[in-house]
Amino acid sequence: MKQRAHMDGDVMITGIFPMYTLGIHHSNSHAARQEENKLFIFKNYQYVLALAFAVEEINKNPDLLHNLTLGFDVYDVHFNAWTMFKNPFICLFGKYKIPNYSCVRGSSSIAVLTGPSGITSDQIGALMGLYRFPQVWRLWSLPLPPPPQLQPRLLFTFGPFDHALSDHNKFPALLQMAPKDSSIATAMVSLLLHFSWSWIGLLTTQDDNGARILAELKVEMAKNRVCVAYELVISTQDVHNHIEVNHYINLSSASVLIIYGDNNSLMIFMVFIEQIIIHGKVCIMNSQWDFTLKRRYFMLGSLHVPLIFTHHHVDVSGFKDFVNSAKPSKYPEDIFLARLWFLSFNCSDSVSDCVKWDKCAHDASLNWLPGHIFDMTMSVDSYNIYNAVYAVAQALHKILLQQTEVQTMGNRKEELPSSTQLHTFLKNNQFYNPIGNQVIWDKQRKLEPEYDILNIWNFPEGLELEVKVGQFSPYAPPGNQLSLTEDMVEWSIETTETPHSVCSESCGPGFRKSPQEGKAACCFDCTPCSENEIANGTDMEQCVRCPDHQYANTHRTECPLRVASFLAFGDPLGMVLACMALCFSLLTAAVLWIFVKHQDTAIVKANNRALSYILLISLIFCFLCSLLFLGRPKTATCILQQITFGVVFTVAVSTVLAKTVTVVLAFKATSPGIRMRWLLVSGAPNFIIPICTLIQVTFCGLWLATSPPFVDTDAHSEHGHIIILCNKGSLTSFYCVLGYLGFLALSSFSVAFLARNLPDTFNEAKFLTFSMLVFCSVWLTFLPVYHSTKGNVVVAVEVFSILASGAGLLGCIFAPKCYILLLMPNRNSLHGFRDKRHCRRNKHT
Repeated sequence: MKQRAHMDGDVMITGIFPMYTLGIHHSNSHAARQEENKLFIFKNYQYVLALAFAVEEINKNPDLLHNLTLGFDVYDVHFNAWTMFKNPFICLFGKYKIPNYSCVRGSSSIAVLTGPSGITSDQIGALMGLYRFPQVWRLWSLPLPPPPQLQPRLLFTFGPFDHALSDHNKFPALLQMAPKDSSIATAMVSLLLHFSWSWIGLLTTQDDNGARILAELKVEMAKNRVCVAYELVISTQDVHNHIEVNHYINLSSASVLIIYGDNNSLMIFMVFIEQIIIHGKVCIMNSQWDFTLKRRYFMLGSLHVPLIFTHHHVDVSGFKDFVNSAKPSKYPEDIFLARLWFLSFNCSDSVSDCVKWDKCAHDASLNWLPGHIFDMTMSVDSYNIYNAVYAVAQALHKILLQQTEVQTMGNRKEELPSSTQLHTFLKNNQFYNPIGNQVIWDKQRKLEPEYDILNIWNFPEGLELEVKVGQFSPYAPPGNQLSLTEDMVEWSIETTETPHSVCSESCGPGFRKSPQEGKAACCFDCTPCSENEIANGTDMEQCVRCPDHQYANTHRTECPLRVASFLAFGDPLGMVLACMALCFSLLTAAVLWIFVKHQDTAIVKANNRALSYILLISLIFCFLCSLLFLGRPKTATCILQQITFGVVFTVAVSTVLAKTVTVVLAFKATSPGIRMRWLLVSGAPNFIIPICTLIQVTFCGLWLATSPPFVDTDAHSEHGHIIILCNKGSLTSFYCVLGYLGFLALSSFSVAFLARNLPDTFNEAKFLTFSMLVFCSVWLTFLPVYHSTKGNVVVAVEVFSILASGAGLLGCIFAPKCYILLLMPNRNSLHGFRDKRHCRRNKHT
């Protein structure tokens, strides 16, 4: 048998397909090694069947090519070096050893189909550009260049779209059937995003397509914050490069590897890599690999998970039945079918090793072969061959129709169109195949393809069934372009969990990403959010600060509303302070009642009865003014609490000062030679109170005029609460009021301290000294505590200071007098006081 597949026809289509591949030898003998190295690719035989199916379908169609039939010749093209041109030369000239002359008398081949490798298409395209129309050369003719008017033979390539083949100057008559992979990068990155894979290895071939796709992938990955763990550009001929690449892949922490390249270009590489075994990697590819090679070289399942992107196409009806009916007896001139039958169904004679068809099972069929050996479903490349044949047939049909019209008018002889006519007609027209899909030749107008996502099921071991698990459509709305049935993906035999491929684990809610210096953006540390900041998502670049009326919860994941807080009457502390204020007010009122009741007694009259009444009344207001600090603050209460506090305490302290001055003047007035009696008689000490109070009122007026107190909020003192409090407005004015009170208290303390030992009956200078000492101590302690506390505690400290200082004045000044008035009435007279002093003197004597 000739080394071809042949079917007669009026118009021939030539197919140059890779039917064999290079293997890796395991034998020492040269002959055995040569035979073993030449491995038949079972799956590629589908190219021949697709061509035969389309030709037979067209020949049976009465609406196409009425008076012509199509035929084909299919030759194998080798994948290595110069032998790639062996069968193409046989196709052109009948022999290959002496090119540039032809042993064939004529050829009606109008088009050539080749692929799927870009390398094959490039080389065959260059060859077709040199040898144009079939020519008859005499044996002794010199290799003269072909005439310039002859145009190149029309060449179709059905493999992946190659931008290098779009150069019309280099390949003027080459048409690519496959659509451009313009959205393959988007499709692959969409799959990465679906599984949250962000740490990816890239591997492409060292050619223009690989460089283009590599650049597109990197741009698309950068848009979606997917990082490149490593990028490898391999040469298919450099074995040392393969060893280095495998070492790099296995050492990387990236669990996902994107491999882009055509099947034949990466065949040697994949065979080599799979022998070494890539452990635990998810390989995302753009090509369907021939898994029949795996049986000989490595353990099944070592390629962890292949996810394959293929161009989506509609199934062609009748193709499976046609494949099922294909037999060597039906196509006796098909050497490839005969060899497939020989290898698959044990049709050899054990003695002569010749093929004897009667040795085969009579009902043998390609359907018997396992799916991973031979697929009955039409592949993408076969679909492109099917479209190319129909495009040629429809173009011929329309050109011949036009010629028929011209013949009718001019009686011209009918002739087959030239390749130039056919090429021009195809470039300027679009066609629809029998399924209804449009075929466009212009690369600028080619439609973006949709992709099927295939997964290889290998359970049970060796099944290797290609299963469609998803689809990508660039025409769908963003976000809905990828559809995937994740449950159908077989990750590996050992586990059903989705693999992870990240440089750093995701930062959960409450944490933000902190980049690692000198590393990719996907490599980061997780840092907790700061105070009052949250991160309610994963992998957040920055934490978000909560508004003032909200707060960050303990986990820093959300901002609930703050609870309004103030020192209310209903709070335990508020109730205690309010009760204390009321109790002290009632106690002071009781003391005032006692003094009024005993107003004619010596102890009451001896210490300026009017000043005592004023002091007691002012103390009542001092205790009651502390109630203004409790409850929800309002503008009026904020102003009243500070002004009332300042004024009533000024009255109280100035009254103490007046009492102290009165004691001193009373003693001085009785001393001989001192003329100060008129000050005491005229009531001068009583003017101290209004004068001191007027000064304080002036300070308060300036305070209200410049920066009065107002209602404010504090969102930082207590977690989860927003404290409503009174802002002093002007701290300077507040400290002026407080400082003036301190000045009056120190003045009273100084005068009382000097008069504490004056020998006078009912001298209260000591009690006034103690009262001012307590008062000053309380407010000196108040200042540091006031500055070191926040929130409601500040208010409580201020209220407590008011109550403590007022209680100090009440207790130190009036407690001894009440003791005498209530418990020691015998001492509440001048006579009783003198009798007591006389008894003490006699006892001392």
